[in-house]
Formats: sequence, C-alpha cells, structure tokens
Amino acid sequence: MKQFRVLLAVLLLSLFRPSVFAADRKLSPYVRQAVRMSSRVRSAKSAVPRRRQELCAFVKTASGGADVFSEYALKPLAEFGDISIVSLPVALIPRLSADDRVLRIEASRSAHVLLDTVGIQINALPAYAGTDLPQAFTGEGVVMGIQDVGFDLTHPNFFSSSGDEYRIKAFWDQLSTDTIGSSLYVGADYEGDSELLSYARSRDNHLITHGTHTLGIAAGSGAGTPYRGIAPDADICLVNNAVTTDVVLIDSLDLYKYTSATDALGFKYIFDYADRVGKPCVISFSEGSHQDFRGDDQLYFETLSRLAGPGRIIVSSAGNNGYYTTYIEKPAGDATAGTFLRNYDENYVFTTLCSSGPFTLRITSYGDTPEAFSITTDELCLQPDSNLIDTITLASRRYPVDIYCYRSCYNPDDIIVEFYAEDEGKFAASQPFSIEAVGAEARVEFFNIYGRFTTNARNSELTDGECTHSINSPSACEDVICVGSTTYRTGFVNYRDEYVDQNWDTGGRRGRFSSVGPTHQGLVKPDVLAPGANVISSMSSYFIEAATDAGKLRFLVETMERGGRVYGWEAQSGTSMSSPAVGGAIALWLQARPTLTRDEIIDVFAHTCRRTSDTDVWPNNTDGWGEIDVYRGLLYILGIDAIDGISLSQPEKARFRVTGEGNLVILSDLARDNDFTLSVYSVGGQKLLTTHVGRGHDNPEVSLASLPRGLYVVQIGSSDPRLSGSTIIRR
Repeated sequence: MKQFRVLLAVLLLSLFRPSVFAADRKLSPYVRQAVRMSSRVRSAKSAVPRRRQELCAFVKTASGGADVFSEYALKPLAEFGDISIVSLPVALIPRLSADDRVLRIEASRSAHVLLDTVGIQINALPAYAGTDLPQAFTGEGVVMGIQDVGFDLTHPNFFSSSGDEYRIKAFWDQLSTDTIGSSLYVGADYEGDSELLSYARSRDNHLITHGTHTLGIAAGSGAGTPYRGIAPDADICLVNNAVTTDVVLIDSLDLYKYTSATDALGFKYIFDYADRVGKPCVISFSEGSHQDFRGDDQLYFETLSRLAGPGRIIVSSAGNNGYYTTYIEKPAGDATAGTFLRNYDENYVFTTLCSSGPFTLRITSYGDTPEAFSITTDELCLQPDSNLIDTITLASRRYPVDIYCYRSCYNPDDIIVEFYAEDEGKFAASQPFSIEAVGAEARVEFFNIYGRFTTNARNSELTDGECTHSINSPSACEDVICVGSTTYRTGFVNYRDEYVDQNWDTGGRRGRFSSVGPTHQGLVKPDVLAPGANVISSMSSYFIEAATDAGKLRFLVETMERGGRVYGWEAQSGTSMSSPAVGGAIALWLQARPTLTRDEIIDVFAHTCRRTSDTDVWPNNTDGWGEIDVYRGLLYILGIDAIDGISLSQPEKARFRVTGEGNLVILSDLARDNDFTLSVYSVGGQKLLTTHVGRGHDNPEVSLASLPRGLYVVQIGSSDPRLSGSTIIRR
C-alpha cells in the first residue's frame, strides 16, 4: 500500500510538475509523464512479468487517421471526426507521436468532486425541494444523466413517487470488477430493474455518497418526503467514473485508463442511451479540475462541443474556490507585484504566471533575515526544456523547486511560468515564503493552483490579490453550461437534535465559495446560478452502513427504513449541488421543447433569470445571467410570457393537482379565508374559462371537464398576493 501511495502521489503531481522528458510537443504533459514513468518501470529489472500499461487518450489526426490506427493495431473507443478516443499502450506512444499523421495526443487526470472546500457542508432545510414546480412538467420523456461517484441504486428516491416504477434505466460503473463479457473499456454496465437492483451500488459507494445526493437533486421523486428533485419523472442514466477519492480502488497499472478521455466516454454513454430510446437528454457533472495554459483540455473541450447539440445538453459545476484569493494582476508600468504563499494541508505550493513579455521571478524566504532568489524568463528559457529543477537554499531552508516556461496555448505571444515548490512540513508553516513578478515592462497575471495566496507582516507591501479567475474545467468549455451557487439557509438541526449555526451568506445572493470567471480563454463564466448551500437530498444507505466514525454522519438530517435498509437524507453544499438543480430544470425545459440547444438555453437565461446583484452588466463573471427561474423559463420557451393577464410567477401559497375526472384542485391553506378569481388560458393566449371561487373552502375544485386534454395556463387573482399567480397544468 505504501508503494502504491508513492506512485499515486507522483501521478497526481504530474498534473502540476512539468516533465523533463524531452518528448514530442504533440504530447500533453500528463501523457509525457506517463511515457517517462513507464520507461523507468520497463528499465527496472523484475522477475515478475508485467502486463502492459495503457492510457486512455484523445488523439487528433490529419487525413488518413483511420490508417494510422490500423497500422498500429489500435481500435478507437469513440470517434468524433478528426478526434478519436483510443486506449494506447504507453510504450507505443513515442512511436505514434512521431507519425506525421498524428497531430496531438492528450489526456489529463480525472477530476475531483466539488463539495464546498471551505467546510460549509452543513444541514438545513432544502433550498430546492421540487414542490414549487408546475404540475404539467416533471421531466417525463427526458433522460436525466449524471456522471458522478458514489451511487446507491436502491434508494427509494429513484423510484416513482408511488414507488411502483424504478426509474434508473442504465448504469455504467467504470470501477466495477465484474468485467467478464463487458464490451466497455473499463468496468461494466447494467440495464433493467433486475440487474440494476441486484448490483445495488457503485463500487465506491462505501467511500462516498456524492452521486446519490446530486441525482436526488436533479431527479429524485422524494419517496414521500419533502425532498423531491426538480425532474421527478425523468428517466435516469448514470455513469460512475473515477475521481481522486476512489483511486485507491484502482490497480496502479490501470490508473492511466482513468482520464479526462474516459470521462468523455461517460458522457457519450449517456447520450448514446438517450439516442437509443429516442429522448432528449441533459447531463449534470459535479466534478472538475483546474484550468491550465498548457492545453491539457483542448481536445477534451472540442469533444464535449461535438457531443452537445439540439436536445443534448451538458451542465457542470463552476467550482468552490470563489472564497479564496486566487488571482493577482501586475499592470505594465508597475515595478512589482506578489503575494505570500501558504499551504495549510500539504508541503507544496503551485502557482502559474502569465505574462505579456519578459519579467523576473523572485522568491523570498523569511528567516531571521529574508533571502531571495531571482531568475528572468530569458534565463529560464535557456534551461534544458525551459525547465529549472533544483533545490534552492534560502534563509537556511531547503526548497525543492520546479520552474517551467512555455508559450500559452490560448495566445502564443504570452509567456507562461509554472512555479512549484516544496517545504519541509506544511508549506510556509514556520517560515514565510513569497513570490513576486518584477519588471515594469510586462503585465503579469498570477493564478493560484495549490496552496493559498496570503499576506504576512514580514512584507506589508505584498497585499495584492482578488477572488477571481477560479472556474474549473470542464465548466470553462464554451459549450458546457457553467453553474455557480446562490445561498439561502444558515442553520439546521441534524438527526442527533444538534443545532449548527453556520452562515455563508443568505438572501439568494451568490455564495462566497462559488467560483468566478473569467476563464483562461477570456470567456464570461459562470452562465447561471442555482441554490447550492445546505441542500437536502438523498444519502446512500451503504455509506451509512459503512460509517464507523459518527462524524461522517454529522450531516444526516433524517432516515427512513425500506426493505430492511436504512436510507438517509443529508445536506451538502457546493456548486456540486447547483449543477444538478440546473440539470433538472433543463430536463423540464426539454420536455417542453425537446430540441433545445445550449445557445437557446443561454437565451432563456438572458430573458428570465432573477438578477442576483445590483450591477447593470449582464452576464458577468460572478453571477452569469443570475439565478435560474425554472417556471419563468418554461413560460418563455412556450411563448406564454407575452400573454396579457398572465403572471410571470406562481402563487407563493398554492399548489395544483388535476384529478382523473378533470377537476383542478387548488391546494392552499389560504383558500378558506380568501375568495379569488380563476381563469384558464390556452397556451396560445385564448381565455377559455373564468370563474369566481368563494371563501370557506378547503382545497376547492374547479371542473375542467369541458376542455380537451392538453396544456393550459391557470391564473389566480386574489386580494392576498400569496394566493395570486399563474401555473401551467396538463389536463
């Protein structure tokens, strides 16, 4: 296990420590790292034969790409025009990259889940309970896809509201060891009630319950509780991928099989299922990783753009780094700018700098007397592979450093410097450490990757920084809808009757933890916000069963027993929770218009989102277009918002149900004490019925038996504003 952890640490650092391997620049850094490590393993003597190591990668080819693969006895796992996803024997990659028909080979490490990183995973009342949505739209006829980790397939939340129908239709567990007879690249898939319920849970479900929670937000039926999801009648298709939490379950020789390319196969699996059953589909992805300037995700983004289209939508979490100082700008003309670096958890820091021209990088360690080391970008470019790897002693402290210089994949005129350093313990815990860009000629930007930008009294001038530029990948992709978080609730009582008071803003404003733009490419992100703080949804029974530490259940709100198992409902926070809320909303919109595109959905946001700040600039890099309004979006899509006399919001204190006999039931405690006028409109705007309902009735009924089956708009007018508003019903 210790040897495995050492290997894993090296693999994870390969994301951030550029390789010194003099490889073809067609290879992304992670691919080069895989080749270098594989070469070391092959050169080591071993009496035990090793099976060959393979890497799942994107390969972009010129014309004749199909011939390339056949000549090397390779079979693409998926093809998207000139981009293919291929399982490559790592030992073959140097030869393949030397072929003129191969333009690029790319992969990056799998992502991490986007629970809030500042510890606001607390219990509270649900921000999204699915109970305020129109009766006519429930996601029926739409596939709700989730790619995540930690699924309990048996949770009652994933049956219909009546409990009669099981709604999960297909599931690919990429971590499954049940691979005999499987046609999939890794793991195995399961379809049909019997197979799915027998398999019962993803392989990693004892470690994490994240996917059980996000799926409940998007499409849970509620199982008789108040915690219903947004699209409770949508069909469900799932992929359980690999993230940093569950790599302990993967054989070290198979780690390179789990990459961003494998995630792309997961998206394709869900869309392929939707194509097979002839239904529109939206996928929510609550995972992510840092952006970079190396181009690790260029082919990934191109692939996602080709996967998306009419009736094929991808939404993804923005990230949870909005609370931290993550960006510094030194304008041209300023002599210097910088920050102190600190890591409260690990012994390393990692920072990327982007410059319009040459500058000097200066690092300083603050012992009894500060001592600095400086290197210019010109000097750095003279190093082998433009890469300085050394151990530098400053103020009696030794710092292994790795400093790499290259041109930006977005703008080749920009110089990129990646700075990585290690300390003896948690970085800069006992001896402060700073980084600066020096030189008035160039504009220099700092991007925090690992560790923290902070301040220290040892140099009071280093106070630069702002909380921007923190959007995660793949949300930074233009064709992926990027979702940030709003906040409402501030406290809760958990299942142990303990009250926790924790306020991370309220009132529907953007949560302080929610990541903000722009992207490295300069795109305005996020696109939209949705509640993501203190959201209650389903919790895995298998996670509860495996929890030997009571602290792991601190966020459990309540339990229910079904079939001898104890199922839970817990609160979690982060943009992980916001993405499935938007995914569920889009499922309702796809029910209304199955061919919606990403651009059309952005247009819906532009016309219907609730503005969440006082700015006049929309969209913007903190709030996007504002908070999603599911109902108003439906009105806009159906063209109902322009009908004279129709409210743009639903009644605050009334719900609606249509009986089998065609009666409209108004469920409201206010009906007994208030009379009101009820009008029914066609979706084309024609008023079909108006009636006065007198006070004194509990849950009054109005007959719609004279109307043919179809969609209608109901408008209520009352002296009590809580009873006034419109809704869409299906007769």
